[in-house]
Amino acid sequence: MFKPSTARSHRSWRTAQSYTGTLLSSAVRQQLQSLRTALLRLHRVLLDGERLTYEQVRGRVANSGELLQLVIHHEQFAWLHPLSELIVQIDETLRTDEPIASEEIESLIDRIRQLILSPDPPEFGTKYHLSLQRNPDAVLAHADIVPLLTVKQG
Repeated sequence: MFKPSTARSHRSWRTAQSYTGTLLSSAVRQQLQSLRTALLRLHRVLLDGERLTYEQVRGRVANSGELLQLVIHHEQFAWLHPLSELIVQIDETLRTDEPIASEEIESLIDRIRQLILSPDPPEFGTKYHLSLQRNPDAVLAHADIVPLLTVKQG
């Protein structure tokens, strides 16, 4: 089960070793901000599609509060959690005042790349590929993300 408070406070994606990092450059910060915006758009499109599928079987979702509870707790929406967690990790990276090793940025972008572009995906990828086949808005959102998945230097 997805636990938003755990995703925000848990920094397992950050290396535990001590290292000499640098503050985010403006180019990297802009890239992460653009990637975050594109991922949020993709998440919204995928969530809307999953909501429609849910409503066809179980009836209308009454309000945004009910939808939030479904997204957090219902298994039909569980496949979206890895994407949500990566967005949270970008948010944490953008908020930090601590130096960050370039390898951490590369690792974060690589995990996004693996989730979005993997040809042999686990549950997320299977449902994601189906969404791309059914929903032109998902294809457009996906196309906006792909060019952002290279690590900027500097």
